[in-house]
Amino acid sequence: MNKVLFINNFDSFVYIIVDYFLQNNCKTIVVKNSISLDEVRDINPDKIVISPGPGHPATDTGNVIPIIKEFGREYIPILGVCLGLQAIVEAFGGKVERASVGPVHGMVSMINHDEQSIYKDIINPFPATRYHSLAAKVIPKSLIVSSTAEDGTIMGVRHIKYNIEGVQFHPESIMTKPHGMKLIQNFIKT
Repeated sequence: MNKVLFINNFDSFVYIIVDYFLQNNCKTIVVKNSISLDEVRDINPDKIVISPGPGHPATDTGNVIPIIKEFGREYIPILGVCLGLQAIVEAFGGKVERASVGPVHGMVSMINHDEQSIYKDIINPFPATRYHSLAAKVIPKSLIVSSTAEDGTIMGVRHIKYNIEGVQFHPESIMTKPHGMKLIQNFIKT
């Protein structure tokens, strides 16, 4: 049974994502984003999920960025959702700025993807719900873009060496089903 650590960035959707993992027989532990690296090490998770949340990843995610850097290098699979993707981008030297399309709250977009890793066996493109006003603008060399929205906004990133992925859209949204559940199942298999 996978032990999945959820780092909560104070988002109201975190427990829907947690439920997706529970439905797939994972043990889940939810902690605040102020958790220390030593506390994460004591939990000894098999996987880490960085939740959505409000704010900017450089200033509003507690210890998330150091956790991504430390535990990603230890080859613990990490999935970032929305603010979690943005934190991954910032952690490796990229830039997150206001989305060029403006705030996107509750909008369903078609997501084009590379059919690899978390996107394996998911139709291409697929509909997904977006809730964000920030977006990844500069992608560091250590990350690749794994998915985009029809408007060109980056919707997914993947580290070229470590098992670290992020999605800007919300896999837990009712409008992303059943593709969001499949994405989570693919992450669990990593």
